[in-house]
Amino acid sequence: MSKVTVFGAGSWGTALATVLAENGHDTLLWSHRENQAQEIRDQHTNEKYLPNIALPQNLTATSDMTEAVAHGEVMIMAVPTKGIRETCQKIMQTLNRELIFVHVSKGIEPDSLKRISEIMTEELDASVVKDIVVLSGPSHAEEVVKHHPTTVAASSSNHDSAQIIQDLFMNQYFRVYTNADVTGVELGGALKNVIALGAGVSDGIGYGDNAKAALITRGLAEISRLGVKMGSNPLTFMGLTGMGDLIVTCTSVHSRNWRAGNLLGKGLSLEEVLEQMGMVVEGVRTTKAAHQLAKEYDVSMPITEALYGLLFEGESAKEVVENLMLRMKKPEMDSDY
Repeated sequence: MSKVTVFGAGSWGTALATVLAENGHDTLLWSHRENQAQEIRDQHTNEKYLPNIALPQNLTATSDMTEAVAHGEVMIMAVPTKGIRETCQKIMQTLNRELIFVHVSKGIEPDSLKRISEIMTEELDASVVKDIVVLSGPSHAEEVVKHHPTTVAASSSNHDSAQIIQDLFMNQYFRVYTNADVTGVELGGALKNVIALGAGVSDGIGYGDNAKAALITRGLAEISRLGVKMGSNPLTFMGLTGMGDLIVTCTSVHSRNWRAGNLLGKGLSLEEVLEQMGMVVEGVRTTKAAHQLAKEYDVSMPITEALYGLLFEGESAKEVVENLMLRMKKPEMDSDY
C-alpha cells in the first residue's frame, strides 16, 4: 500500500483518487475549498463534479495544504494548467523530501509555451523531485468512476518511475501502458482539446459526421506535424495519448471542450460559453498557446488558426469553416501544410 495525495478535487482528480482508494492505497484528496473537502469526508460524494456517485469509504479529503503535503509518498497533480505554478509553489513551502510527482492535466501555458512537466520543473526544487510522470489518455472521469474499461499511458524519461505509476493505478477496469515520449504525450493531450472545440463547433452549427471525421483526421495531422517538429515520436500520435484521446474528446458529450465548442457553434460568445460552463475549458487557453507554437516552430496548423480567429478575433463559426474549406488545393500527404 502506498500513501498518495491527489491535488485537485475536480472530476478527474476525484476519479483518479477513487481508483487509487479502490486499489487499497491510503489516498488523500486535496481541495482548495473546505466545504468540498468536508463533503467528500463526511458524505463520500462530490456532487458538483461527479453527481450521483458514491465515493469509496476509505477516500478522505482535506483543504489543509500542509496536511496534504505531509501525507503523500506520491503526489498527483490534478489541478487545471493555470493553477499548476501556484500549487507547486504552495507545496514547496512545506515539502522537504524526494518524491515522484505525477501530473494528469492537459494544457500548454500561453506566452511561456511550457508544457506542464516543464512548469513543474521550474517551480519545484530539484531536491524534492525524484521524477515527473505524465498520466494521459482517453479517459472521461464520469466513466472511470462507473468502472467502464479505460486505458491510459504513464510517461516518464525514467522507465522505472513510469512502471511505479503503472502499478499504482492498474486494475481490472483501469489499464495503464508506459510510454517514454514525454513531449509527445503532453502535446497530444493538450492539443486534442483544441480540435475538440472545433468538433463541437461543427456539431453546434449542425454539420454532420462527414465534417467531424475530417476535423478529427486533419486535426491529428497538424498535431503530429507540430509534435514531430518539437522532437516527439510520430508513433505517439497514433496511440492512446494521441488518436485515442482525440477521438474520445471530439465525440463525447462528457467532453467540456466539445460542449464549449458546441455552444460557440450555436452562436454564443466565448464569455457566454465560459459563464454557462462553470468549469475550466482547457482548450480555450491551449488554442492561444498552440497559435503561438505554430508561429514559433513555423508549422501550418489551419484548424488551430481558424479556432484562434473564432475565439479571439471575432470571426463567426461559419466564417472559419468556410475559410478552411476554401483553402488552397493541396495533396493530402504533403507534410508541409
